[in-house]
Amino acid sequence: MSMTSESESGSQSLVEEWNSRREGSLDEAVCEAAIAHAYLHRDMVVAVIGDLAGLMAVQLAAHVARVHVVAGSPEALERARRNLTGRHNIEFHLADTASLPLPEGSTDVVLATMTLSRCPEPFQAIQSMARLLRPGGRLVITDRDTLPRRDLPAGMADQGSGFAPDRVRAWLRQADMVNVIVTYPHQAAGVGSASSGGKGAHRTAASPAILLVTGTRRVPMRAAVQANYAAAAQGNCGCGGDAATPADCCSAISLDADCCNGTIAWAESDRMTFATGYSEEERNVVPREAETIALGCGNPVAVAGLQVGEIVLDIGSGGGMDAFLAARQVGPTGKVIGVDMTETMLERATRAAGRAGFTNVEFRRGHAEQLPLPDSSVDVILSNCVINLCEDKGAAFAEAYRVLKPGGRLEISDMVAGGALPSSLRSDAAAWAGCVAGALPEREYIELVEQAGFIDVTARRSTSSGTVGGVPVYSLIVSARKGSD
Repeated sequence: MSMTSESESGSQSLVEEWNSRREGSLDEAVCEAAIAHAYLHRDMVVAVIGDLAGLMAVQLAAHVARVHVVAGSPEALERARRNLTGRHNIEFHLADTASLPLPEGSTDVVLATMTLSRCPEPFQAIQSMARLLRPGGRLVITDRDTLPRRDLPAGMADQGSGFAPDRVRAWLRQADMVNVIVTYPHQAAGVGSASSGGKGAHRTAASPAILLVTGTRRVPMRAAVQANYAAAAQGNCGCGGDAATPADCCSAISLDADCCNGTIAWAESDRMTFATGYSEEERNVVPREAETIALGCGNPVAVAGLQVGEIVLDIGSGGGMDAFLAARQVGPTGKVIGVDMTETMLERATRAAGRAGFTNVEFRRGHAEQLPLPDSSVDVILSNCVINLCEDKGAAFAEAYRVLKPGGRLEISDMVAGGALPSSLRSDAAAWAGCVAGALPEREYIELVEQAGFIDVTARRSTSSGTVGGVPVYSLIVSARKGSD
């Protein structure tokens, strides 16, 4: 089918817009969006890859410990050198993306701007970039979205280049990256649309769009977290071993606010105060075994608006505090399912339910990233200070979306950060189990909820707060809904 003169004219305008905006202010806007999603900290080592590496490094050098500039052509590398004269924390490398000349696990952030679509083997390039990252390090890629060939006139520049969001997302997951986000960031130059790249991702068909893709190298912490919670269930205060006194317990990060009087000292200038916000009445109506091991950072049940007869899922149910409160609200015609990965916690919660006579609560073993429930089977999902402990928060939110019925509600209390935490914390097992090291920047956390497909996402400060490494860390109540269609 031939194009009409009107559609051909429109496509040509698209081409002209793309070609005119891909330089200058567009380049700067792309760099700014990528840097914002890197969540930089002053102690980080960053690798910047591609012909725009020099432009990006100018903005990075003053804010991180070291920058590696990698360009694929001598001309691009020379431009970068000229732009960065006088900077002493920058190293320059001439290399292609598939064979990057840096050791494995040597960087905290890899930024690749407008370069992936030029690689003959894009997935190989992603693997090469991911290899450079330390656990918890971020990969940030910007590139063109696909442009439909049927809408383009013959001979247009860059026709059909770029990548569909699902394709890039799949590549990052194949490379064992977690917390994968695909967005269309708002461009100061007027190109693209500000939209999440989740189930509702879209862009205006009449405008060329920039994809911004982020992913994190997995931090293997599940075993450490499980050991910590097993110790807590056995009365050892959540420190992963015996604690003779509360003071001994609090010498490490602990989840048990009662044991630690609610306050954890991390460094001389840093303190974290965990508080659940349960009322005295709420504490008195649940089994004592659950109340004494309430390891949360807020009270999601209080804001969930539970109705009689609803089916509720509590992700990371622990000793059962929130599950028992929810069970009282949904009544005998409703049901609460608690899911936890720690056998000793499940045994403790099940024992408490039996002793207290709860018949509408059951506890199952499972993981937030792989819930043991069928699709569209629950009305409400609760979770309290648990998602931050997951290695892949994005997978946990995707699972929550899967098991919710259409129109179902998500109510979560969890820890987030006001910015990037010190890199040294990312692989600290005690800090991770203490709901600190796994806390994502608030904006990234919300983007992951939206990425899973949730709508009407809101967030408000909750009961726990403090500073870690000089960065604010605090609890949020996050509310969201699964669409009805």
